[in-house]
Amino acid sequence: MKENDVVLKTVTKIVVFILLTFGFYIYLAGHNNPGGGFIGGLVFSSAFILMFLAFDVKKVLDSLPIDFRKLMIIGALISLITAIAPTFFGKSFLYQSEFTLHLPIFNEMHITTVTIFELGIVLSVVGVIVTIMLALSGGKS
Repeated sequence: MKENDVVLKTVTKIVVFILLTFGFYIYLAGHNNPGGGFIGGLVFSSAFILMFLAFDVKKVLDSLPIDFRKLMIIGALISLITAIAPTFFGKSFLYQSEFTLHLPIFNEMHITTVTIFELGIVLSVVGVIVTIMLALSGGKS
């Protein structure tokens, strides 16, 4: 990038925040509405890719404490454990359980195991997409 990309860098800071917030919303709304882990992961990935385009890839990777290769493995393990765990309790594969958490700020929060499964999908998609994009661009992943 050129040295005079002040507008691009300023807009990127705002757009990345919007993309991360929207990705989080899509992830949480996914089991009741259109969206979910895969689409949320793509939106999260687009935020990281935009940062890589606007700023120096090495500086962004140094500032982020994330190893995207490990992120995709952790995500796959979370999804796999969530899918297989019910079979140890006599339930079917990918059986869905639900429970309510009582939290001080949010009062009651309804959680299902699909939310945990989708978290694994988000982490896997972000890890795979960003690793592929870094490999294609010649950056270190």
